[in-house]
Amino acid sequence: MRLCVFCGSNAGQDPVYFETAQALGKTLATSGIDLVYGGASVGLMGAVADAALARGGHVIGVMPQALVDKEIAHRGLSELRVVGSMHERKALMAELADGFIALPGGLGTFEELFEVWTWAQLGYHRKPCALLNAGGFYDKLTDFLDDVVERGFVKPIHRAMLIVENEPAALIKAIQAYEPPKVDKWIKAGER
Repeated sequence: MRLCVFCGSNAGQDPVYFETAQALGKTLATSGIDLVYGGASVGLMGAVADAALARGGHVIGVMPQALVDKEIAHRGLSELRVVGSMHERKALMAELADGFIALPGGLGTFEELFEVWTWAQLGYHRKPCALLNAGGFYDKLTDFLDDVVERGFVKPIHRAMLIVENEPAALIKAIQAYEPPKVDKWIKAGER
């Protein structure tokens, strides 16, 4: 199994984010799960990769040449795949992965997570999508998503597709047990 991890290229202000990234990397490696991620040596990206590598894990980084040129690519990975653009990066990461996890991060992390979750909702893939809610980082987002369901813009079954756990081991267990729903995204004639 390979899991793609989206996360910040910085560490954030709370040390729990860095510690959780390290714990996730360790858990992936000790569970025999390969890590696919954005290929950086810095921030939470570097923390999850370094922790997986330190425990003998297989780590695949995917990075556009422009970022490699800025010297933030991790040089100690099992594999570093260099691509031409951010679009190619996301497509290759999605192709390589059997599921997706978002650690704390910023706009790029949010965009990557929402894209793969949307693809799952549309039936483009049947892979699990998950949040590792380190230190309650995603509490306000999950509350907002629940409100979006209440307001009728997301079906409860699609909201339930996003796995949320606070600890790496529980998250990996939930991902391994994931069964995608068998529903259509589209509203049928006469529905609102």
